[in-house]
Amino acid sequence: MRLVQRLPLMANSLATTGLSKTAWQSRPLLSFLRTQTLLNSLSLYPKINYLFLCSCSQSQTSPDFSNLILEQSSKRGPLEPGLYLVATPIGNLEDITLRALRVLKSANVILSEDTRHSGKLLQYYNIKTPLLSYHKFNESQREQTVLNRLKQGEIVALISDAGTPGISDPGTELAKLCVDEKIPVVPIPGASAFVAALSASGLATDEFTFVGFLPKHARSRTERLMLSANEVKTQIFYVPPHKLLQFLEETSLLFGYSRRCVIAREITKMHEEFWRGTLGEAKEAFSSHQPKGEITVLVEGKAICVVETPSEDQLEKELRGLISAGHNLSMAVKLVAQGTSVRRKTIYSLALRKFGKQIEAADDSNSC
Repeated sequence: MRLVQRLPLMANSLATTGLSKTAWQSRPLLSFLRTQTLLNSLSLYPKINYLFLCSCSQSQTSPDFSNLILEQSSKRGPLEPGLYLVATPIGNLEDITLRALRVLKSANVILSEDTRHSGKLLQYYNIKTPLLSYHKFNESQREQTVLNRLKQGEIVALISDAGTPGISDPGTELAKLCVDEKIPVVPIPGASAFVAALSASGLATDEFTFVGFLPKHARSRTERLMLSANEVKTQIFYVPPHKLLQFLEETSLLFGYSRRCVIAREITKMHEEFWRGTLGEAKEAFSSHQPKGEITVLVEGKAICVVETPSEDQLEKELRGLISAGHNLSMAVKLVAQGTSVRRKTIYSLALRKFGKQIEAADDSNSC
């Protein structure tokens, strides 16, 4: 357990050998303060002290630790029946709250996106609650079963593979059903990849838009990116590693090569990385290799400035890019008009003049 590894060595020495007061005072003050800070953070659970923590295994917590959490928490009364949306670590197993552990241990069942993956977390904290698979491929079949158990007064915990349920993960539909049925839905806050990435990004955090995963269909994806490109808020995306270069190529065209971005990879894990630069620089940097792991991309909002009328060449370039991406002439004109002060009628005339014959030729070849 890494938490134990971060304790000063003096705590273990004191616990096992009964270190004298003189020797204790000879230790650096900083080490003492670090130990006290950790102990104070566990003040809600007074029986959990440094003597106990030092006895924990590095690969698994002591069963007594899990039992003490339940014992101390139960003094506040048992949990009420309902659906508990429990946030779990996004990489580092230490990133889970004591309240989350209590709920997972007290629940009648834990709905899990991947039972094998979640089993490792439960084993680490010695939690024996049964798991039931619940993911995007079976949630519609599971919903009625889960609702029946909730109506019977059970405590149901829902977790995803990592992070907060319902945020680009299963859980939203079940929460809606519970709300409609007047069944309590209780959030147990914790780790979230996009919040962690945003906090350390260096980009504006006062306003932001969490987009999540983009649509797979090229046309729908372009339309969504066009909306984000004209937002003044920070835009946040989840991007699969094998689609990062495609994402950077598309955003460079629509947002502009000079727009600042941050690519956060493997947050809280051993190989955590924050890459910072412009979209153009990112496209060049990742054109030759594909990174591994979970990726969150943050793009700064559009700068608020005096509106400048784009040149005909600029409009033509935008239209060409959209038409090449599969949009028809009308949709390309609409999307370009949304991001400029130029009248739509003017853009449409330009599009007909520059691309009308090209589109007619394409239509003729398709009809043959």
